[in-house]
Amino acid sequence: MHIYTLPDYLITEKKWSIQLFNYESTTSHFNSKINLTQNTFSFLQEGFKKVATSDQPISITNDAFLIMKSGHCLMTENLSESNQFYKSILLFFSDEALFQFVEKHQINNTNVAATISAKSCKYDDFIRLFVKSLEDLLQLPYNAQQKLLQVKLEEILLYLVATQGADFLSFLLAAKDNQTSHFMNVVQSNKLQKLTLKELAFLAHMSVSTFKRTFEKHFQQPPIKWFLNQRLEHAAFLLKNENKRPSDIFEALGYENLSNFVHAFKTKFGMTPKQYQLLN
Repeated sequence: MHIYTLPDYLITEKKWSIQLFNYESTTSHFNSKINLTQNTFSFLQEGFKKVATSDQPISITNDAFLIMKSGHCLMTENLSESNQFYKSILLFFSDEALFQFVEKHQINNTNVAATISAKSCKYDDFIRLFVKSLEDLLQLPYNAQQKLLQVKLEEILLYLVATQGADFLSFLLAAKDNQTSHFMNVVQSNKLQKLTLKELAFLAHMSVSTFKRTFEKHFQQPPIKWFLNQRLEHAAFLLKNENKRPSDIFEALGYENLSNFVHAFKTKFGMTPKQYQLLN
């Protein structure tokens, strides 16, 4: 699968510490491998977006936007049902631009660990007007845009600090996790997601062979077997505590059909999902 490095893939002009791009598409994309070399605001306008990182996946519709830390992620983009269109205003900014902002406005850094890579926020009237101003800015010549983008970045960051608190930006300012901690975050946060080993290895910044080797070192079993057990344990929880029917959950757990799920469940628990549910 191709890896898209952003913003380089989208912006071919001279690279700046703050960059703006209007992304539009009439094609959906599922789990695209993205390498973000800059931190990013993704102001979703049309469609549906899901981002998987080293922590819990985040999904938004066009009533929300994302702020993402530089690094690897898997990105799904679905078209809006009404007009089969996807649109997002992307505001990229480097760590250097962020640090300059923090120093200029004397923002206290809490030095928290980099346990998350992205946050979602709901739009309000101020932010909707802000995004409209970015769209207007895109109509200006590129050099003119650059002179105003620093002001616009300060505007949105100051607003978020004022409304969300200074700690809102802590995850962007935090140092990168060490490799082991990052690996464990990827595994634990995505254990119930339908991700391939290639996709998990990409999020962990590893080759597939290194990911498998590291996994067996920490969990003493192959990743496929471990993930299967985790999903079956979760299935048992749903059957027992939430009264879910097997037909409601097999697909979300990564099984292509109900019979495969029933067979795997019976192999692990010695009874069918329905028998397990009745017993409990």
